[in-house]
Amino acid sequence: MEGRVLILAPHGRDAQVIESVLLGHDVECKVCSNAAAMLLQLEAGAGAAILTEEVLAGGLDESLRNYLVRQPAWSDFPFVVLATRQASRRSLRAATSLQELGSLVILERPVNPETLVSAARSALRARARQYATRRHLTDIEHAKQTVERLNAELENRIAERTSDLAGANDRLMREISDRERIQSKVVQGQKLEAIGRLTGGIAHDFNNLLHAVSLNLQFIMRLAQDNRLADYARRAKDSVDRGARLTAQLLSFARAQSLLPRLHDVNAMVGNLRELIEVSVGSKVQVHVDPSPEAAWALLDGAQLEMALLNMAVNSRDAMPDGGHLTIRTRLLDGHDGRKLVQISVHDTGCGIPEAIQTKVFDPFFTTKADGEGTGLGLSQVYGFATQSGGSAEIHSIEGKGTTVTLQFAHAQHAPGSEGHAAMNPTASPGAAMRTEVLVVEDDDAVRRGITEGLRLLNYSVREASDGESGLRELQRRVPDLLMVDYLMPGMNGAEFIAAARELYPKIPVLMATGYADMAEVEKLVGAQSVLKKPFDLETLNAAVGNELARYRLRA
Repeated sequence: MEGRVLILAPHGRDAQVIESVLLGHDVECKVCSNAAAMLLQLEAGAGAAILTEEVLAGGLDESLRNYLVRQPAWSDFPFVVLATRQASRRSLRAATSLQELGSLVILERPVNPETLVSAARSALRARARQYATRRHLTDIEHAKQTVERLNAELENRIAERTSDLAGANDRLMREISDRERIQSKVVQGQKLEAIGRLTGGIAHDFNNLLHAVSLNLQFIMRLAQDNRLADYARRAKDSVDRGARLTAQLLSFARAQSLLPRLHDVNAMVGNLRELIEVSVGSKVQVHVDPSPEAAWALLDGAQLEMALLNMAVNSRDAMPDGGHLTIRTRLLDGHDGRKLVQISVHDTGCGIPEAIQTKVFDPFFTTKADGEGTGLGLSQVYGFATQSGGSAEIHSIEGKGTTVTLQFAHAQHAPGSEGHAAMNPTASPGAAMRTEVLVVEDDDAVRRGITEGLRLLNYSVREASDGESGLRELQRRVPDLLMVDYLMPGMNGAEFIAAARELYPKIPVLMATGYADMAEVEKLVGAQSVLKKPFDLETLNAAVGNELARYRLRA
């Protein structure tokens, strides 16, 4: 269609002559009856058009003029006009129409057939070049669209990769942050562990000194005839008791304190302690208790938990000198390993702790209080108690907004009657006591003398040994009614001595008298109820011996 020539020659036989000439030279052509018919053919496709000048006498057809105006940029449709010889007689309208045709070749009639064919082919070649230009432009447009599509896809891929890289970078930064936080916790834990070992050893030796002093002061108080001497001893005993409380806090931090774990309802314990906390923090501080809606049972030492909560409450009070709010909250949470955890948090609205020193608050003797206002052992006791109980202790604080100390313990299933029974405290008759023999195995001479003197003062028969080897020789010589053994001894420690004694006498009752013990090892041998914590007074010693003998009689 685009390679044909349209012919518009409405007068006479011009159209048939032109058609026959073109067809004779193998030029495809189409005769149009009028301008409207030619316009339809132009819309369908053509390579050139041959017009006779008479068509333009009345001016260019309006529809044809619109077609020419609407041509795309690549198109300039070629026309061949067969004009008369009298060009000077051409009307102004006809001349204007010729100009409006644009690409134009004028041939004066009569026209040589070869000239007509040559003009037609020349017009077709010009039109073919235009069509080639159109194809190139189309190809360029397609290429442009393809490039734009590829650019868009590339930009999308770049955006996706950038997003992936940003996400990977965020994950990497989080992992680095988590690793640094974990490493910080590990280093902090190792530091506290090292301090704990040192503290525990010092506290053990100091406990032995306090124990010997305490028992001897009690002897003086019992035997002194002079009231003033007894009063002096009593005041000294009060100081010894304060020192004993400090060593108890040190041993708690060192995780070497003898705990008596029992199954406790944490909600009930916090509720029962509220009144004591309110008295301890004063009227300026409002105490709020928010218990867990679910039952929160945990296996722990109730007395140590109460001491930890009181220590945290007193610290919160000191951080709120002008008053504030103290909230104690308990919750049951899901742990990372799927196990339930009991969480106890103590939050205050005080001054907060600077971030630079938050890693030091669990260190023993570290305090932000003025000289003489604190020992720095409150939070160390909290940390030691939590970790020794198989839990954890953490602190979060923002300066000016308050502090939260959080304890977490493993949740325990409650069974009726599993809270434990009240400790037996039988009172042995003097006659029965005289028939009871106790073998005391203790390497510290002063402590051993204090214990043996105390037992004799309580009307017990006593034998003594300075170490495990001599204790085993005493056992082979004669079996006692009760063994009272220290834990830390040279050569053979208390646990090893008890194991050797049980090989000789499997059912012999044993009382472990110590302030520093590997409770996991000791509890396998004697149980936590058979541990007597140093320093102790004569009444505690008497009750412990009586309870152990009573348990032995029940087992027998």
